[in-house]
Amino acid sequence: MAIRLGIFGGTFDPPHLAHLILAGEAAYQLRLDRVLWVLTADPPHKENLVVSPWEQRQALVQAAIKEDPIFELSRVDLDRPPPHFAFETVRLLHARHPGATLIYLMGGDSLHDLPTWKLPDVFISESDTIGVMRRPGDMLNLDALERQLPGLTEKVVFMDAPLVAISASDIRRRVANGEPVRYFLPPAVYQLIIRQGWYGYRGVNLI
Repeated sequence: MAIRLGIFGGTFDPPHLAHLILAGEAAYQLRLDRVLWVLTADPPHKENLVVSPWEQRQALVQAAIKEDPIFELSRVDLDRPPPHFAFETVRLLHARHPGATLIYLMGGDSLHDLPTWKLPDVFISESDTIGVMRRPGDMLNLDALERQLPGLTEKVVFMDAPLVAISASDIRRRVANGEPVRYFLPPAVYQLIIRQGWYGYRGVNLI
């Protein structure tokens, strides 16, 4: 049986508990053998936003996932020049993991925006499965998306995702303002941020 690899991409600035919860749910519900955390060094959809250096985010991801052997940091987007588009990422991972079944993980909002991605038809053809994390109350019209991107429906598998209201942007703001963040983050990530003084940490007790 082919190994089943989940592709969990993001900027992870920083990685937090919601990321771990979603990755864990994907592994369980989609019967994944491993989840590849694909750190995007230079995300094309965030070109107008300031993103922390990829070396910093890589260290944080490694700290976040080190206790779970099913999680693995992938350098597929770190070892090549930007921009990094999803269709190329999946294609390269197929080359690195021949024979594996690749399941690209995304949220319902990303699925809704898929027609705006770079070469979305190629992305669909390269992905063996697209695992979509549905959240309570999301509004998705898969029929309308299928009309825009024929072949999408047969690739999509939905899974239930718990609603965890934690965001990386809010964590960055909280750290800079000296507000509590300890229980939003894996302990190793929390300690690394404090030790390195990242995100504007000012030496105060963040709880």
